[in-house]
Amino acid sequence: MRVMFVGDSMTIGSAGDFTWRYRMWQHLNRTFGGPYRIVGPRGALYDAAAGAAVSYAYRDPDFPENARRHLAGWGEGWCHMAPLIGEAVRASKADTLLVSLGLIDLGFYTNAEQTAANVRRFVAEARAARPSVRAVLLPVIPNTRALCDAPFAAECERFNELLAKAVADLSTPASPLLLASHPADYDLDRDTYDGTHPSASGEHLLAAAFADAMHQAWDVGGPYMAAGN
Repeated sequence: MRVMFVGDSMTIGSAGDFTWRYRMWQHLNRTFGGPYRIVGPRGALYDAAAGAAVSYAYRDPDFPENARRHLAGWGEGWCHMAPLIGEAVRASKADTLLVSLGLIDLGFYTNAEQTAANVRRFVAEARAARPSVRAVLLPVIPNTRALCDAPFAAECERFNELLAKAVADLSTPASPLLLASHPADYDLDRDTYDGTHPSASGEHLLAAAFADAMHQAWDVGGPYMAAGN
């Protein structure tokens, strides 16, 4: 299994974070019985002082360099990743994509329908590179802007409906797609540090959403159990 994390600022993380990618790496090490690799063209964290993804200051310095790989970017969404995913899959030979995107698209770039169209383009490009690729897609999760911006909240809700439809329409036995569940009991005060980006507890909940979907549908690993910090 060759896993690629695809996402925005919640996935790349910033200097000093563990990241939910780290939590998933821990989970796979505990529960997945077969060989696997984490792959992708990038490995850095976002550095707010530099305004760029140039930091390697992960909270756990023992997080191995080869497990830090990803295709995630601060301020990047479906519209940015759709043109990149084909080459990333082709170069890395990724066969399993764990994708957390959408919030940044709806907040800055595209409406729900346009974002859903980019989801479909993303899937098509990934399959053009590897016809058997499989993916778990996470809906847009609770965030602070949706609490005070009703039109934005409506766009998030509409996109999540369209994302579920895309997964149902596009999933095939040869290239299955899964829709992960919203993280259970996600609380913005506890599970984020700024209303959007995950705290340590939020990282565990995001990893659990992916891990549990993979276990239930594909018998990959076991149920998620938080370990460590």
